[in-house]
Amino acid sequence: MIKIGLIGAGRIGRIHGGNVAAHAGAALAAVADALPKAAEALAKELGTKAASLDAILSDGSIEAVMICSPTDTHADFIEKAVKAGKAVFCEKPVDLSSARIRKCLAVVEKTGKPLMIGFNRRFDPNFAALKARASKGEIGAIEIVTILSRDPSPPPIDYVKRSGGLYRDMMIHDLDMARFLLGEEPVEVHAVGSSLVDKKIGEAGDVDTAAVLLKTASGKIAQISCSRRAAYGYDQRIELHGAKGMLRAGNVFPTTVEFAGASGFSGDPVLPFFLERYAAAYRAELDAFLAAIKKRAAPSPSGEDGLRAQLLADAATKASQSGKPVRL
Repeated sequence: MIKIGLIGAGRIGRIHGGNVAAHAGAALAAVADALPKAAEALAKELGTKAASLDAILSDGSIEAVMICSPTDTHADFIEKAVKAGKAVFCEKPVDLSSARIRKCLAVVEKTGKPLMIGFNRRFDPNFAALKARASKGEIGAIEIVTILSRDPSPPPIDYVKRSGGLYRDMMIHDLDMARFLLGEEPVEVHAVGSSLVDKKIGEAGDVDTAAVLLKTASGKIAQISCSRRAAYGYDQRIELHGAKGMLRAGNVFPTTVEFAGASGFSGDPVLPFFLERYAAAYRAELDAFLAAIKKRAAPSPSGEDGLRAQLLADAATKASQSGKPVRL
């Protein structure tokens, strides 16, 4: 039984904390949050105790921590945790600054403790199956990866202002997925972005509608379409086109029930947002983290994966603002 401390009692902390508490191979030892009442409430809900960050890090019986706190705390908390001898799972991103990420990863490497970054979409059953079948050569050499990622509605403007921008906040998941599926590192980034959903997002210096093209040294291409608005729900689709065919993973629906009438066929709308759409992925992600700890193996996605996705997000931001492609 691996004892885990949860740092952060917000929305994503509730997801990870609940999964740890329900897992047969793990125990939620304590919950910490900058707001003690939030930690106490979640701890009570999940049948554990609230504690300070320092108390969790100094507790020798706690083998790992899951960092689900605000982004600007991630790098500092990772460093404190690995220095305290803990295995670390951290939600993306490590930091909004690639330079700060590099410094953090140097500390992690020095301690030799495992660090896993929360790119949960790799663990989605549909996307994982798509990757597995492509890796077996079912469609031959991959030529084009197409990723569609559209939120049902934009976040609050206050969040947008501190998010680092669409490319670093929202599209970073898709950039990681592009690397994961291409199997090669992109060396060229093209990007265009607009503010079409909410003019306040544009006034805040960000975009809410964007497209990115990535190209690898061998010529493979990934195209990503992102929007902060989708009237029909949370749109998450991937297509892999290869020399021998195509693999596609579509949206997920609450049920497969269809109605047929004089006006045609209709079914359920797609699942509303990431909490529902990626529930299974979060559980599989935890399985992978625990397995890495037990086997004393390097977890994946790694801190290096976090850095590379961030570098692509930086390049996409620069390309969008300059109107010129960026070479990596």
